Amino acid sequence: MNIGDKAPDFLGLDQEGNEVRLSNYPGKKVALYFYPKDNTSGCTAEACSLRDGYAQLLSAGYQVIGVSKDSAKSHQGFIAKHSLPFPLIADTDTQLQQQFGVWAEKKLYGRTYMGTLRQTFIIDADTAVVERVIEKVKTSDSANQILS
Repeated sequence: MNIGDKAPDFLGLDQEGNEVRLSNYPGKKVALYFYPKDNTSGCTAEACSLRDGYAQLLSAGYQVIGVSKDSAKSHQGFIAKHSLPFPLIADTDTQLQQQFGVWAEKKLYGRTYMGTLRQTFIIDADTAVVERVIEKVKTSDSANQILS
């Protein structure tokens, strides 16, 4: 998914099993952020940055939605542990990650595997058009990256 591309309206199911759609957020910019795994150091730093900047993001017209391969149950624990005020999509089959091009081959310690690239997509909820892509996410400053 690139700038100018049309995102799907239906994004997936959140931690409570509710449908998450772009059309649920009229007049908003959706900050759809993809991250590898609940409760890992980088992903926790990113989620907490978004939590701490959430009021500022809302007042600037953004809705934050997180996406990872983790289960709804894992997301529930992650949300509770870190008091996250935004929904997390349980993309267990990686379908949404594949649509956005963030499910990709990665390398760690010489081992090659499939995993989630950490990226944030800013999408106009009314037109479903991708307006901006943050490819180099600074986990501890991700809220400010979205706002700038």
